Amino acid sequence: MLIVHKYGGTSVGGLDRIENVASRVIKAREEGHDLVVVVSAMSGETNKLVEYAEHFSSNPAKKEMDMLLSSGERVTAALLSIALQAKGYASVAMTGRQAGIITDTFHTYARIKEIDPKPMKDAILEGKIVIVAGFQGITKEGNVSTLGRGGSDLSAVAIAGAIGADQCEIYSDVDGIYTTDPRIEPRAKKLDMISYDEMLEMSSLGAKVLQNRSVELAKKLHVKLYAKSSFSDNEGTVITEESENMEAVLVSGVVLDRNQARVTLRGVSDKPGIAAEIFTMLADHNINVDMIIQNVATADGETNLGFTVPQSELENAKSVIETFDHDIKGMDFDEKICKVSVVGVGMKSHSGVAAKAFLTMAENGINIQMIATSEIKISMVIDEKYGELATRALHEAYELDK
Repeated sequence: MLIVHKYGGTSVGGLDRIENVASRVIKAREEGHDLVVVVSAMSGETNKLVEYAEHFSSNPAKKEMDMLLSSGERVTAALLSIALQAKGYASVAMTGRQAGIITDTFHTYARIKEIDPKPMKDAILEGKIVIVAGFQGITKEGNVSTLGRGGSDLSAVAIAGAIGADQCEIYSDVDGIYTTDPRIEPRAKKLDMISYDEMLEMSSLGAKVLQNRSVELAKKLHVKLYAKSSFSDNEGTVITEESENMEAVLVSGVVLDRNQARVTLRGVSDKPGIAAEIFTMLADHNINVDMIIQNVATADGETNLGFTVPQSELENAKSVIETFDHDIKGMDFDEKICKVSVVGVGMKSHSGVAAKAFLTMAENGINIQMIATSEIKISMVIDEKYGELATRALHEAYELDK
């Protein structure tokens, strides 16, 4: 089989852990597999590089930041290749450029445009284990680019698609996808299998195991993903195409996202184009708006408009909204909220899922401030102090511990 391994920052967080990764790669090699291994920077390395840059400038040029931040993954790739060679296994370390990864020019958050798999395939044909520095590529102009936080997952999936790998295994410090965060609910169960769509929803709603852009790409390229731990031999969780067995399960998981803030605009003129103007301004500043709710207009032609943004983007959102000084009478900002969501493809074919969620919240005295739904998810904004209670109550209501 042709397999892509990806190891996150905690998995390569020190020389002993890189040694452990080398042993895992060798085991797969001894089982007869061809391997491309994508690595992240050692844990803490990227943050350290950011601090170095900010010592000189509070707003360093993004092109230079890409050059700087891409170095962490190159260090890991070289060290892992050296470790494998020292154990008698032929290997080669490649940067994103050497691996043929071409991106657009949006520095620090680039998107992969294409991959030339020839350099990697040639090395595989020569009997080598290929080690690729994740999180990075190169623009057509020859400049180093990076893919944003969690970009090594994206590198691994894109490479798996480009070389036609049989599967892509994402290794971290957790051994799979759980029905909810085990730190909140100790009775959470590890899932053997989950669909791309469910995983995409869970990733975008706050689950940290897989980066949502990588799941989206895996679905597009039909790459079978495995979420595994680099510290155990557990089977992990398979992320793959939706099946009838999955649809028989009502809810697959409950996700709590604490990184939420609510913006409420009061006295907004109820006329065509106002909402478009507000949200276009936010989009132009790369502010990610999530849930939106608008009240029915009053007799004097005014309405209230509320929406959520990540807490990390709230200050930026405030600055943008404050420049929009016409057609709004006032604004409020609330950081003491969170979002709890239930996810499952079984919602498509089962009724009463939303009713059970709302009833559970009511029975626990939790007021729901905002609601958003899709075919396979129900999200509710609530006071942050009830976040963990809501997570445990919903987990029990849908019997996810059984």
